[in-house]
Amino acid sequence: MLVTDRAQIQRYYQALLDRQQCFTGIFYACVKTTSVFCIATCRARKPKLKNVEFYTTFKEALDQGYRPCKICKPTENAHEAPKEVLRAIEMVKRHEKEKISDFRLRESGISPESVRRWFKKNYGITFHAFQRMYRINVAFQELKTGRKTTDTAFGVGYESLSGFGYTYKKLLGSSPRKSITKNVILLSRAATPLGPVFVAGTDKGICLVEFVDRKMLEKEFSDLQRLLKGTIIAGENQHTEQVKTELREYFQGERMHFDVALHTPGTEFQNVVWEALLNITHGQTMTYRQLAEKIGNPKAIRAVASANGLNRIAIVVPCHRVIGSDGQLRGYGGGLERKQWLLDHESAHYA
Repeated sequence: MLVTDRAQIQRYYQALLDRQQCFTGIFYACVKTTSVFCIATCRARKPKLKNVEFYTTFKEALDQGYRPCKICKPTENAHEAPKEVLRAIEMVKRHEKEKISDFRLRESGISPESVRRWFKKNYGITFHAFQRMYRINVAFQELKTGRKTTDTAFGVGYESLSGFGYTYKKLLGSSPRKSITKNVILLSRAATPLGPVFVAGTDKGICLVEFVDRKMLEKEFSDLQRLLKGTIIAGENQHTEQVKTELREYFQGERMHFDVALHTPGTEFQNVVWEALLNITHGQTMTYRQLAEKIGNPKAIRAVASANGLNRIAIVVPCHRVIGSDGQLRGYGGGLERKQWLLDHESAHYA
């Protein structure tokens, strides 16, 4: 749809100037003078306001004769990892007990420098640090089955017990023997039409799905580690893989209910609220007052709103379906534009 509201056009134009990530997928900026269209985070030189118009889908921009920008590549998922990074990650998964050196990357036609830069920007760690975390997680899972430390250390590619023990303790906070009962929270990244999300899971289920630009994200990580008495490291398990598949199906309009197991540390009241959120029908909304009434505590509107704001599993636990009594959108950690997009998306695929 062509955006015609002047206030909305001004807001989108400012987001384009500021390269605001939370507007990724919300609008597509079409430049009349060049016939090119971009996403909000594009690094290209910005057009004048009079020379740009905004559409809400890239298909509409294509239908109007605009070409995809070669810099931000808006018809692709702008936050999907580059192909060579995906290949490097796949190498780690295929050879999870080996160290993938820069030499091996180059042999496979992959630039180690490009992979390093992407990991540093998107994870805050190097590719080799990511590998170490992945291998230590493999070791942790094997130790939990009763395998000996020595066999595990050499099995995951370490040449000495001391090197394995040092790295293991540095990442998990305790020695291999003492960590068996400890929780490990595995963190990975997934692409969505609204920008990338971090996905975290334990052996019990998914404990976090959050947009990577969400404010207070570091506090959420800290709270999770405290509540679960565990450590966050890069890695994946069956729950994180499942939720990525289900999120992809959700955004394609093929899924209205999530089946992935959840692990939601919090107070008894918070979990009651989060459970109630799961029961709000896809394509419908509920006010904070109605939610409070639903859990049998009609006076607890503020407490319900607070619990709603503390939900760490965005989209899957649909806190975006809760609105103000006046029908207006209220706070959403991923941004109100994303909240509106999600509601519109669900309304369009409501059955």
